[in-house]
Amino acid sequence: MADAILSKGEIEGMVESYMDKVGGVGVSSTQKILDSGAIPRLKGYTVRPGKVSDSIYGGRVNYTAKDGTVVDTINPELNTRDGTLFRIMVRTARISTHDINRGEIPFKDQILAINHNYMRRLVGSVIGTSQLEVEGLKNSAVVIAAENLKQVPFENVLRAYMAKSSTSTSLYQCFMDGGRDFCGHKLPDDLITNGKLPFVMDTPSTKSDEHDESLSAQELINRGIVSAEQYAEIRNNSLVSFGMVSQFLKEKGLIFVDTKIEHGINSKGKIVSQDELYTMDSSRFWLAEDYESQLVALEKGEITELAPKSYSKEFARGFSKGEQGYTEEQQAQIAMRYIEGIQHLLGVRFSPDLDSRDDRVIKGLETVVGNLVD
Repeated sequence: MADAILSKGEIEGMVESYMDKVGGVGVSSTQKILDSGAIPRLKGYTVRPGKVSDSIYGGRVNYTAKDGTVVDTINPELNTRDGTLFRIMVRTARISTHDINRGEIPFKDQILAINHNYMRRLVGSVIGTSQLEVEGLKNSAVVIAAENLKQVPFENVLRAYMAKSSTSTSLYQCFMDGGRDFCGHKLPDDLITNGKLPFVMDTPSTKSDEHDESLSAQELINRGIVSAEQYAEIRNNSLVSFGMVSQFLKEKGLIFVDTKIEHGINSKGKIVSQDELYTMDSSRFWLAEDYESQLVALEKGEITELAPKSYSKEFARGFSKGEQGYTEEQQAQIAMRYIEGIQHLLGVRFSPDLDSRDDRVIKGLETVVGNLVD
């Protein structure tokens, strides 16, 4: 495998070359691309921007822009040829931590697309997917087509380790504050930072524009957020897929730490996953060799805390300060870690599409519209 993948020096050179090429060059927003008429079928649609992906869909679009402007409009219907309501998502290279946009990371959009597409095919038979297969779209394509779902309004969070986290809704923060009950699970007193939990814990979190909240399954049911039958299905299928991914990662020398998945109900009444699956942004992967050597060092008293090498957005969070964006040097370091991660994860050389982002988005939109829409 070592001969096939990019070396550390090659990764550094690739990132530097990319940043030199795109530095100072403006990238069109998804809305600007639609407004230009480059995709005639989508001209006149209003895009709903998101942290990671922009969305194009039929029906009401309502959101508050960063400048405080309220956008409230109605898009024309967007259906496939067989009448299925769907949406188009355009993955961006943006990265956010603590709900603050920190800037763009070279190749991040393509890397997460490759990561997600591999994982959804690995576990799709167990947890389903809203994503539509579109002939002609590459695995690295930043444009995605997915069926519109009735969202099940909570994040399904599964944890195998007590990962150190600054997120207020995390198990780690609860434990460090003295809590010994988290989402209905009793926590033992001897847990350590980044240590293994006694079993994989389902720790759901509500979705809110104001404040997410970690709740037990019973509390979700009591509040009417989900039915007992729906939650059982989501939990059981997710635990099976968690085990499948854990085994896959173990064979790659990685530890599967935790993940979050969102679900929705499709037009056939079936609960399926939506959005990202087991990516370096939605999950934590640790280097097993590093973790095991640190365990030995911890037992010998040579270190006071486990801090294994991570292939996840957690690496980027370490650069976050207040509301500041990342420097070019930090963006480059994060990009290199993402490239290392996808190569370690899949065991293949990372070969990015070097066309401009605008060209990649336009080609992706043309492919989706040409294959799915009259």
